[in-house]
Amino acid sequence: MCPSRGVLEHVTSRWGVLVLGALLERGYRFSELRRRVSGVSEKMLAQTLQTLERDGFVRREAHPVIPPRVDYSLTPLGREAAELVAALAHWSERRVPEVAASREEYDARAAVTAP
Repeated sequence: MCPSRGVLEHVTSRWGVLVLGALLERGYRFSELRRRVSGVSEKMLAQTLQTLERDGFVRREAHPVIPPRVDYSLTPLGREAAELVAALAHWSERRVPEVAASREEYDARAAVTAP
C-alpha cells in the first residue's frame, strides 16, 4: 500500500474529519471534544485521537492535576491538514445541489433502462 494512502485514511475517516474540524476552531479537553463531535463513542474518539496524535496531527497535553486533565490541539501539520479538509467540506456544501441533480438524472435513467 502506498504510504500516503494510510495518511489519507486517517485524515479523511468519518471521525478524523470531524475531530480535525473541531480542533481547527480551538483546543478541547476530551469530554468537551466528545460533546462537540456528536455521535462519536468514547472508544472511537480515543482511537481517533491516538491515531491522529501518532501521525503528528494532534498534540496531547496531559496536566498533572486531580482530577486528570488532558487537552488536545492541532500541531502545525494538523492545522494544515484540517484547513484542507475544511476547504473540501465547504466546496462539497456549495455543490450539494449539483450532486443532487446528477443523482436524480442518473436514477431517472437507471429506472428507464431497468428490466
